[in-house]
Amino acid sequence: MALSQLRLTVLLLPYFILCATAFTTRSWQAASQLAAQKTAAMTIDEKVGVLTGVTMAGSRCNGDTHPVARLGIPALCLMDGPAGVRPGTGVTGWPSGINAASTFSRRLIRERGAAIGDELRGKGIHVWFGPAQDLMRNPKGGRGWESFGPDPYLNGEGGYETIVGIQSRGVQACAKHFTANNQEHNRYNGSSTVDDRSLWEMYGYPFLRSIEADVSAIMCSFNRINGTFTCSSPKLLSDTGFLRSNGFKGYVITDWGADHGFAAENANAGLEMEQPGEYDPQLEGGGLFANGGLKDSVLNGTVSAARLDEMVKRVLTPFYRLGQDSGFPETNFHTQQTGGPYNQNIVVRTPQHVALAKEIASASAVLLKNVRTIRRPGQWYGNGGQNQREYGLPVTKSKIANMAVIGEDAKLMDRSLCNSLNECTLGTMSVGWGSGANSLEFLVAPADAISAYVGTSATIASSLSNDAAAGAAAAAGKDVAFVFVNAMSGEWIVDIVHDQGGDRNDLELYYNGKELIESVAAVCNNTIVIVHSVGPVLMPWSTNPNITAIVYAGAPGEQTGPSIVDVLYGHYNPRGRLPFSIADSEAAYGTEIVYDKTIGPLTIDYTEGLFLDYRYMEQNNITPRFEFGFGLSYTAFSYSNLQISNQGPFKVIKFKVRNSGSVDGTEIPQLYLGFPNGSGEPKKVLRGFSDVGLTVGSSKTVEVKLSVRDRSIWDVVTQKWVVPSGQFKVYIGASIKDIRLTGTF
Repeated sequence: MALSQLRLTVLLLPYFILCATAFTTRSWQAASQLAAQKTAAMTIDEKVGVLTGVTMAGSRCNGDTHPVARLGIPALCLMDGPAGVRPGTGVTGWPSGINAASTFSRRLIRERGAAIGDELRGKGIHVWFGPAQDLMRNPKGGRGWESFGPDPYLNGEGGYETIVGIQSRGVQACAKHFTANNQEHNRYNGSSTVDDRSLWEMYGYPFLRSIEADVSAIMCSFNRINGTFTCSSPKLLSDTGFLRSNGFKGYVITDWGADHGFAAENANAGLEMEQPGEYDPQLEGGGLFANGGLKDSVLNGTVSAARLDEMVKRVLTPFYRLGQDSGFPETNFHTQQTGGPYNQNIVVRTPQHVALAKEIASASAVLLKNVRTIRRPGQWYGNGGQNQREYGLPVTKSKIANMAVIGEDAKLMDRSLCNSLNECTLGTMSVGWGSGANSLEFLVAPADAISAYVGTSATIASSLSNDAAAGAAAAAGKDVAFVFVNAMSGEWIVDIVHDQGGDRNDLELYYNGKELIESVAAVCNNTIVIVHSVGPVLMPWSTNPNITAIVYAGAPGEQTGPSIVDVLYGHYNPRGRLPFSIADSEAAYGTEIVYDKTIGPLTIDYTEGLFLDYRYMEQNNITPRFEFGFGLSYTAFSYSNLQISNQGPFKVIKFKVRNSGSVDGTEIPQLYLGFPNGSGEPKKVLRGFSDVGLTVGSSKTVEVKLSVRDRSIWDVVTQKWVVPSGQFKVYIGASIKDIRLTGTF
């Protein structure tokens, strides 16, 4: 067992004992047989109840099914969201999906999933709506931060590890939102026009990895694809469709009100469960299975009895496969009622979970710029002295006499101004808003964490607003000025700020963040900028010589303050990498948000095909300000000894990474594949990565195995994955632009 695995096992053991999390899994076949037996014993009303939500108002969770108590089948508790338990108390506010992606660490992503699974199980939650695996098609997309960025491979790996972690705790994962669901404006009626190859290689690709992780459920999205709603699309959901033809054994569930038309149309297309089981005019959908819709369809023969049984069996199979029929905690809370006997105030967060949340937040911080010097004011100075000053990162606590902490994003928000969807825009940003948000109950803001760490060792001047003049006044004459800025987005619920309907209006920082940074840098030649953001932001100020360091900290969850202190003060060597590119204009990304808030048909043309983010930029010779996969460290790494060989169906790529610097650290080597000429693929596509921890002077051999699918393209004629003939190019490097080794096969 690896040391990291041993550490996690030891740390979480008390929680396992406390909550009696031991359970026995069954094989898919054994679970399916048991589910079939239970199904055969049900009445038609009981069957329909298992497939239908009890209405949002009647759910203790974000959704419940109807129980069949006489057969030992409880109401299944279904719960948001991709960054932990939402809503809920006594839980951890985990780093978001985009931060998990920034770690480029399969270990951390899986441990995050397992710990979230612990908390879900402790609350009595059977099904978790996560991971989100929607590509960040456009950087302004409102919910892009919930998943793992614009690259399908990284999304797939993030989803795979999350699902394995969650389900290792006996909780069902539900991957979402299937598929081509990439903007919030008019999300209920938009139709994504996507070519077949892009559907498979881009938007469907992450869900293939979900299936390989044995995901229990997949949520179909609100939108249409090429004119057909996803929840009633045989091409996507039927036994010969995308999911089932790739081995999916679980059940398909609607997003809330995402089914349209008639019950029979959706059931026969491959839909299994409808939520929330009521008609909500705002959603313009739903309520088809409920109120006799599905039952009548069976009685009149438009849905066969065999299909109904198959639907129920598919819903119950994961319940039995993960052992939820024995020893699973009862649901101990109520999302609609804050008091009363339903809320037992069960605390499921643990010190170990908090430590892991902090580790992931630190590991996801991306150091974008660092001008590290030690000098006397007005000249270079290398041998110490009373007037010695330190610039850049890491900051040495004993060498800073006076400092400034600046920006609205540095302070704790007024929680009384935040609703249950985390719709709050003032204060530090730890997560976006909407059903993908999480608990703010234990949030520690950067200003508070810095103050607690510094204590009386330095004088701190604070300007905890985005008032540029006040920020400059606080920063003038200081040894260092930390400027915290942000940009937020979320689910389309209401216009939160700037008339923003979920998707961002632009790529600018919120609340004049740019002006705040520039005003502080004008008076402090050791300005360090920390960006909390749901995705890329424009950074024309990054080249300012008075800005000595920039940290992109993303949406890091409740430990945003303590985690950034560790990075700024060198207790954690930065290792995060950008899971997207940061360019100088929206045009550099090659896609657009279609801004239309009306309820009506809307066509969104995916004309970019396979060319998203770095793929588009490489294809069009666009140099981003900070490229995909980029991130600095407090140490340096060298690469050598590339070897390429065959091992059965795999191409095996090996190379050596060495810590050639003066500080222990972690490197994130990345493998990009160049397909043969004429294949129609981008110049480089991500096909492997690793996180390699190295002490000073040490080295490790990294091995990446390329599967047949890793080397394949989707052939629209044969409708199969095909390995194109010709020469492949292998690029090994520290980012898409920083290639250290090349080879061919």
